[in-house]
Amino acid sequence: MTTATSSSPALPELTKLNLWVMTIATGMVVANLYYNQPLLGKISATFHVSEASAGSLAMLTQIGYAVGMLFIIPLGDMLRRKRLIMVDFAAIIIALLLAAFAVNIESLMVASFLIGATSVVPQLLVPMAAHLAKPEARGRTVGFVMSGLLIGILLSRTISGYVGAHWGWRAMFYIAAGMMLVLWAALYFLLPEVHPHFKGTYKNLMKSLLHLIRDQPMLRLVSLRGALCYACFGAFWTTLVFLLEEPPFNAGSDVAGLFGLVGAAGALAASFMGRLSDKGNGFMVTSITIGLLVLSFVVFGFSGSSIFGLVIGVILMDLGVQATHISNQTFIFSLLPEARNRLNTVYMVTYFVGGASGTFIASHAWHLWKWNGVVAVGLILSSLALAVHLLFMRPSATPAEVSST
Repeated sequence: MTTATSSSPALPELTKLNLWVMTIATGMVVANLYYNQPLLGKISATFHVSEASAGSLAMLTQIGYAVGMLFIIPLGDMLRRKRLIMVDFAAIIIALLLAAFAVNIESLMVASFLIGATSVVPQLLVPMAAHLAKPEARGRTVGFVMSGLLIGILLSRTISGYVGAHWGWRAMFYIAAGMMLVLWAALYFLLPEVHPHFKGTYKNLMKSLLHLIRDQPMLRLVSLRGALCYACFGAFWTTLVFLLEEPPFNAGSDVAGLFGLVGAAGALAASFMGRLSDKGNGFMVTSITIGLLVLSFVVFGFSGSSIFGLVIGVILMDLGVQATHISNQTFIFSLLPEARNRLNTVYMVTYFVGGASGTFIASHAWHLWKWNGVVAVGLILSSLALAVHLLFMRPSATPAEVSST
């Protein structure tokens, strides 16, 4: 695998303004992935298709995101980071406008896939922030940028639902395209440039992903740990609306959406957990956060008919999942500085596959055993994550030590 050259330009200083711009951009871009979810009913009415057909738009956006992560994010180690982001922003704007001008459900499906595939800028900015941060502040920096991402996810559905109700679903994509244009200009003037370390072809770049998986046991471990945690997250949120539709709640998707605001606890805690990791307590912090995830499903098990119990469980689950995610990324970014984008690619694709698997398994568990089945799936997956962490992670190990084993 190609390594860094000694003639690489010195890294620019990461200022507070740079960090704020990167954090805001991360939240605004990731929101593109979720704007269509509250609008699916209006879209199905516009094109006279079933809700199931409209629902495929959300799935195609997520599939596009996975494809973009796999094939675009590694380029961050090969091309100038800022230049890559600028080009990708142009593609995001085009994809959003294609959605706004869609004349049928098929063209909107293509646009939805492209929105997902191009809206991967957050996965370039997070490792970029880690790359520019001082080693003693890396966890805090990653946590701060991730807070922007989490807030973007939380607010996207609320904003989209409001815009769709007042101005129609197309207006949301027009507005999003306008916001991306303004953001593109801000990043052009305020984002520092990072020069690549990888010297080689795109083919070799993609091959190096396999080399990283083979040669970095820490990458494999934290990717598995993250995937299991995100599987729990997907399992819960996929089936929550089914639970709320049944007695004694008799509620709809609007109430389920409000639960997303409860997840703000995870966003607020992300930066704090990053600070703890910076102090050398990574193993202890992650043990606690995965423990909170296990505890959340215990709470869910006793809360099949209690809104208050579900709220407590959501706070615990979101805190556990998001804080563990911060810990995972902070750790892998300290493995190989010259390969941070590729490390992030392997981790995030694995993370995404975990979430999709949790969604699939929990949907079938609900069909067979209702809420108890979902809780059982969550308990099993979160317990496996805790077992992987406790059995295979050494409390005092550094990334270098683990990668050499």
